[in-house]
Amino acid sequence: MTKRHILGAVTLVAFATVAAAQTPPMTPDIPPKGFDAVTPQADYVRREVMIPMRDGKKLFTVIVMRKGTNNAPILLTRTPYNAAKTTSRNPSQRIEEILPVADAEFVDDGYIRVYQDVRGRNGSEGDYVMNRPLRGPLNHTKVDHATDAWDTIDWLVKNLPESNGRVGMTGSSYPGFTTLMATIDPHPALRAVVPMSPMVDGWMGDDWFHNGAFRQNSYDYLTGQMASKDDGDPVASGTGDRYALWLKAGSAGDYARAYGLDAFPVARKMAEHPAYDDYWREQAVDRLLAARPFTVPMMLVVGQWDQEDSYGAPAVYRALKPKDKDGRLHLVVGPWRHSGVNYDGSALGPLRFTGDTALQFRRDVMKPFLDQYLKGGAPRVSIAPVLTYDSGRNRWQASAAIFDTKLKPLYLQAGAALDWNRADAAGKDDYVSDPAKPVPFLPRPIDWDSADVWKPWLVADQRFADGRPDVLTYVTEPLAAPVHILGRPMVDLFAATSGTDSDWVVKLIDVYPDEMSAEPRLAGYQLGIGMEIFRGRYVDGFDKPRALEPGKAEHYRFELPTVNHSFMPGHRIMVQVQSSWFPLYDRNPQSYVANIFDAKPGDYRKATQSILTGGATASAILLPVVD
Repeated sequence: MTKRHILGAVTLVAFATVAAAQTPPMTPDIPPKGFDAVTPQADYVRREVMIPMRDGKKLFTVIVMRKGTNNAPILLTRTPYNAAKTTSRNPSQRIEEILPVADAEFVDDGYIRVYQDVRGRNGSEGDYVMNRPLRGPLNHTKVDHATDAWDTIDWLVKNLPESNGRVGMTGSSYPGFTTLMATIDPHPALRAVVPMSPMVDGWMGDDWFHNGAFRQNSYDYLTGQMASKDDGDPVASGTGDRYALWLKAGSAGDYARAYGLDAFPVARKMAEHPAYDDYWREQAVDRLLAARPFTVPMMLVVGQWDQEDSYGAPAVYRALKPKDKDGRLHLVVGPWRHSGVNYDGSALGPLRFTGDTALQFRRDVMKPFLDQYLKGGAPRVSIAPVLTYDSGRNRWQASAAIFDTKLKPLYLQAGAALDWNRADAAGKDDYVSDPAKPVPFLPRPIDWDSADVWKPWLVADQRFADGRPDVLTYVTEPLAAPVHILGRPMVDLFAATSGTDSDWVVKLIDVYPDEMSAEPRLAGYQLGIGMEIFRGRYVDGFDKPRALEPGKAEHYRFELPTVNHSFMPGHRIMVQVQSSWFPLYDRNPQSYVANIFDAKPGDYRKATQSILTGGATASAILLPVVD
């Protein structure tokens, strides 16, 4: 064979080898073992495991830590919001990029971060029940969020060789609720918790109702969470003005039926329990915790302008404070929206704060608090029982108490005034409330599906409501000296209606000076400091609804959200009173019906509302004024 023939043969063999190595055209293009986006150069380890519970169900859990981690504390969050997506925020090989922003301070200091889907959601097995009640009258199974947390923690400390056997928990909103539930009969390895904006009492003031008035955008939450085991979408009711849509729909029950929402058992449960009965009482987490020993150090966190769960954290603090004998209970109120503590805290709507207040808290308060209980050799830190942010002076403030301040009445006066002195002469101011033209909670058109609208709505300028004929406005003269309030203001309202039921909405407002060259965007701004609604039928008790007697003055007392705010010199204090807050809250028909979810078009009637001023029935806003 010639040299040329030999070279040709070698070439043919090489070609045949290359051809044989090619992937056949019809090879399935999804790798049989899946694809792992984590490369060898990643600075972290990410594991997905199924942790068994005592009833045999397994819960999907993601464990993330920096490479080389050892003897490390575990920080756990149990969530219905997709643990896999939460731990894959960005497609990156850097741990700070794949985890939520608020985790950076912890994983940078050796923490193991764990996220778990609650049972029945996303990757976890089992049945999902909204805010699954504790084992007992409402839950005859053997499992709840307390047992699931216990079983999860037990598995983690036994199966993570990188850990030091100490576990902390945190989370905001629903994960704040699961964090609290873990402290009921807690696992010994659970050493500290930081519940943020926790869902505590869905009827009294979190999520579903406020003082008996139904929050209608709850329906979007239900479809978003329960239309399937994975994440869903808002109600498919269109993209127009929510005000017009809901007004056309009728009652909240009519809306639910029109869009098939009564298919959700939780929607039916809400409509079947419009009053504060045992269904709600047995689920109230503050009541559950008050009935048990306080054993796990706790730092409760809430935003002053939390538009979803303003009630829970302060309620738990008040329930547990008598049990705290050694200073392990803390409450933090920051200048944030709902869950804003976990993001950039430099601003909210038009308000600008002194630096990133959320980062300041996470770095300087939350992490040292957890370190002392979770990291061996970490120094003990001195943290005040209460830490709040004065949103008038833009500064953090530590104090020993927040709910002990004596309340000082600021009286509603004839002539639309507010004064510290009660008028001797009795009087009244009237307005007509028409359910066909309810007062909007924001300027129209309303698009609460937009994050830019929903998240900061509590700091929206209230001038759009001031001057309406169905809104009464009372205001002080410009202040000569600061008025500093710290705690929960209370409404002390004497009012009558020509109807047989009524809602009362009261807003405490800081009115900025008309001229502010340093901050022109705030000139004349009417900033809501504390705003709340009360359904009149519950004047005798939230479990005792009754028809109101037309024309009879009733005494209504209810609390506004917890605040720390200084009304500064030149500003004015304002109170607005109205009888609808739509479409966020369902319309009161103003004629008594047994269940407002079932109100018919003919039940919605105009009513003349009377606010009493002066004399023995002097309406007032009671302010927790501090020096």
